[in-house]
Amino acid sequence: MIRALHHQLVNKELSAVELTDKYLQGIHTQDSVLHAYITVTEKKAKTAARKVDEKIARGEEIGLLEGIPMSVKDNISTKGITTSCGSAMLRDYQPVYDAHVVEQLKNAGAILLGKTNMDEFGMGSTGESSYYGATKNPYHTDCVPGGSSGGGAVSVAADMAVFGLGSDTGGSVRQPASFCGVVGFKPTYGAVSRFGLIAYASSLDQIGILAKNTEDTAIVFDTVSEFDCRDATHRKRNKIATVSELQKPLTGKKIGVLKELMQGISSELEQLLLASVEVFCGLGAEVVEVSVPELALSLPVYYILACGECASNLARFDGVRYGTRTKNYDTIEEMIVNSRTEGFGFEVKQRIMMGNYFLRSVNYDNYYKKAQEGRAALCDAVKQCFEEVDMLLSPTVHTTAFPFGSLTDAVSRYKTDLCTVLANLCGLPAISIPCGYDEKGLPFGLQLMGNQFCEHTVLNFAYQYEQATGESRKPTVGGDSVGI
Repeated sequence: MIRALHHQLVNKELSAVELTDKYLQGIHTQDSVLHAYITVTEKKAKTAARKVDEKIARGEEIGLLEGIPMSVKDNISTKGITTSCGSAMLRDYQPVYDAHVVEQLKNAGAILLGKTNMDEFGMGSTGESSYYGATKNPYHTDCVPGGSSGGGAVSVAADMAVFGLGSDTGGSVRQPASFCGVVGFKPTYGAVSRFGLIAYASSLDQIGILAKNTEDTAIVFDTVSEFDCRDATHRKRNKIATVSELQKPLTGKKIGVLKELMQGISSELEQLLLASVEVFCGLGAEVVEVSVPELALSLPVYYILACGECASNLARFDGVRYGTRTKNYDTIEEMIVNSRTEGFGFEVKQRIMMGNYFLRSVNYDNYYKKAQEGRAALCDAVKQCFEEVDMLLSPTVHTTAFPFGSLTDAVSRYKTDLCTVLANLCGLPAISIPCGYDEKGLPFGLQLMGNQFCEHTVLNFAYQYEQATGESRKPTVGGDSVGI
């Protein structure tokens, strides 16, 4: 899609302003229903688009991303543009700098349309915990879009952006991508700078990409993954341009189907995954079953570690150093308590309280330390898998999007992360790609996970699958097909 739009711009079949206007019109006509955006930056977008048109008029060459409209999740810093993390705590916060990824995309000429809705501080799997109200799934507006990057997934699915940036702490890019029928990619931890990403759980957070197809994902990844010394966890490596790796044959490659993540799935999803396996076999890959018994640890390990890190990271939002300050207090202690009580929503408070419980000195060894040991055991087991196979395959989520309010307890919601948390705990690159639909027309996602810093391999596997299947379907809002 990006390449096709680029050719239209270069050949003057479409101006950058016209392209931007089309996507802004998509936002104006649909977002009152879908609530994908928190902030729309219409004036800034049109100004940036005019600069691209002026460059084309002068006969200058433009890059692949110049003039291409994008969205950015509202926990990624944007200079002078509200970055609220979907929370009342930061509803008035305007950063004085851009995140590294935003810098890179601006330098590449991409057009920022606005900031997308999200579960508050990235804590949620349904898109329901935002201070600004829930985002709705464009395939069925009674259903959740997934979370926490639900707004970004919907912006791409409903043609309100060509691509979007999200963040993925335990599946927050891949899970909504599955629910909304788009591609969601989480790179290796350390492959993309987190400078300017407002932290939820620092050892798990990673900026990811939402797009219509794998090639677009690779184009964006190659742009945002430039080295940044401001993030101490960003690894400087000999960079492989992933776009140039998308044509590599899969002959002789080996895919491991994760046995534990296939258990308990519906017959409908099982048939789709078996069909996907046949596609990969047809492409020359060998498919085998692999078992990682340690996966039984993944959800408890993830939530103990994520909540512990969340409690630590969000301690700064106290109305003194950061965050909105309450007007109702007599003492400093009351001011801090009231600011946090008023500023945070239920899910964030719940995770902070759980995290502080796990980190208490009397509980630390029994919870946080054991979780770290479990994480190490899980990483060792996965490392052994990659000595035998080139890629791991599983569902992205065991279900399609479910109706709002249908998962009433926290444990049921947390279980939607069952298939995705492994990639975050082990720092692996992983992608969700559409693989079919249920009887209601809601999309399922197929997840591929590669070894660390093998983004080029993961994207190539996804691209080859995409080229072999080629199935796509536009979501509808109110019965009418949406999009440009």
